[in-house]
Amino acid sequence: MGKLLDKAKELLNKHDDKVDKGLDMAGQQADRRTDQKYTEHIDKGVQAAKDRTGESGTTR
Repeated sequence: MGKLLDKAKELLNKHDDKVDKGLDMAGQQADRRTDQKYTEHIDKGVQAAKDRTGESGTTR
């Protein structure tokens, strides 16, 4: 299973811009569906996800 996780991390790093765009879109959709009640929490969650993926964030 370690190889699978390594491959997933590699793909995330390789397509960081697409991952970030997808996270932004998911956050916007969640914000719309909750009538902007949780915008601050959603934004924090999206940013935390971005920080853990891709070259702009800290990968693990």
